[in-house]
Amino acid sequence: MTPPRTPTLARPPATAGTPAARPAPAPRARARRRARTPLASLLSWLYALLLAAPLYYLLVSSLKTNIEIFTRPFALPRDWLWGNFSTAWRTARLGPALLNSVLISGVAIALTLGLAVPAAYALARQDGRLARLITGTFSLGFLVPPFAALIPTVILAIKLELFYTREFQMLFLPASALPLSVLLLTQFMRTVPHALVESATLDGAGNRRLLRHVFLPIAMPGVVSVTILQLLTFWNEYLFSLTITGTDPELRTAQVALPTLISDSTAFGVLTAGTVLTLLPVYVAYALASRRMQEALTSGAVKG
Repeated sequence: MTPPRTPTLARPPATAGTPAARPAPAPRARARRRARTPLASLLSWLYALLLAAPLYYLLVSSLKTNIEIFTRPFALPRDWLWGNFSTAWRTARLGPALLNSVLISGVAIALTLGLAVPAAYALARQDGRLARLITGTFSLGFLVPPFAALIPTVILAIKLELFYTREFQMLFLPASALPLSVLLLTQFMRTVPHALVESATLDGAGNRRLLRHVFLPIAMPGVVSVTILQLLTFWNEYLFSLTITGTDPELRTAQVALPTLISDSTAFGVLTAGTVLTLLPVYVAYALASRRMQEALTSGAVKG
């Protein structure tokens, strides 16, 4: 007598509303995915180390003597020479220099955005032959090397009676930054959906309302990116700052004041301390602006 068979429950067929069960990933694919994750983490840590090593070297060198800098470059200082910062501050007169750099960079960025945003909006709204011609004209700005414009810029400053003034520097820097700024912002503003523009236009929005309430919120990551890029460029500018504003302690920028710490008997600890002091404002501004850019990217992703 044969024992009764245990009935097997058949799997019910998938209906239209019930999603079919997905096949489990192959073992080889799972192994490849697990092997890729540690490699990506290792590369990320190596990249972070490459970025942190120069900063660490700069910080520890600012608290050392010359002998320690050359004999124990990456070791912690035996005696923490905090006086290097006060010496650099007094010797190079970094107080007025930092204020000048903040003033010139802030005004130059405001003028750059004030000119580049409307220009990018106009180019993004048009796609005709004239718009392409103007875009190509802005692209020609990349073909002119900065040092080639030095002598004409000096002659222009003398003719305008603005030589050795901060005002000419505030006007010159936006002019040099407009080609890149306009092209970058134009590409960001061209990502605005055409249906959204038509909807706002039907609601009675003019160009000002379109720019303020439609284009700028969507292109805000581009605005923040241009701000960060031009801030680093304006802050680190040396050649034109030295030529136009000169070495007057009341007018020179931080980048012009910093080399005054170099002499025949340079204290490299004082020099690196001065470098750290000139980097702090840019680091703080970059940290704040990058956070705003991440928030803009996140909000844009959620709204989309």
